[in-house]
Amino acid sequence: MTIQPIEIIQSLYPPGTEGYEILVSHSRAVARRALDIAMRLAHFNPDMEFIKEAALLHDIGIYLTDAPTIGCRGAYPYVCHGYLGRRILEERGLLRHGLVCERHVGVGLTAQEIRAHQLPLPERDMLPVTLEEQIICYADKFFSKKWHRNGKPLEFESVVRNLERYGPDKVNRFLEWAARFEGIGQAGLTKAGSACEI
Repeated sequence: MTIQPIEIIQSLYPPGTEGYEILVSHSRAVARRALDIAMRLAHFNPDMEFIKEAALLHDIGIYLTDAPTIGCRGAYPYVCHGYLGRRILEERGLLRHGLVCERHVGVGLTAQEIRAHQLPLPERDMLPVTLEEQIICYADKFFSKKWHRNGKPLEFESVVRNLERYGPDKVNRFLEWAARFEGIGQAGLTKAGSACEI
């Protein structure tokens, strides 16, 4: 089944609004990087169409959160946007896409972490499991919602520094993905640019 991610976004975010522009710009950047990575991993047979669709939809739930700096004036804390996005997409029959929404926050959360930090989330594991989920989660870390203002992805070292405040296990998971997806070691540099048009 082919879906139209931008049409789904437009059903919730009025085109031309700040929230719409930020979401679509961010999501297209993530999709481009995710597809570039997936093309280099063709021997694993990643689902390219799914990656494109799910990357475009991974942040669909942000409008329900209280994040006015990115045009979102909802009631929920921002950390909730993943599971809220899952709910939105599951209501449309997009179960796999919904899991990407829920599992991309940070580099994933365990039920134990949710409980220990008393996060306002359902108490269940929210970790990227499939190759496609991991690729999208990894690619997402390079683009803040405001990245389009200067047009540059975050440097590899900046992503690692951002993750350090959440613990060494988060950094290690990201570094494992970097090595597997892009051949980047601990001292690696971000590969800028993209061959994919989204």
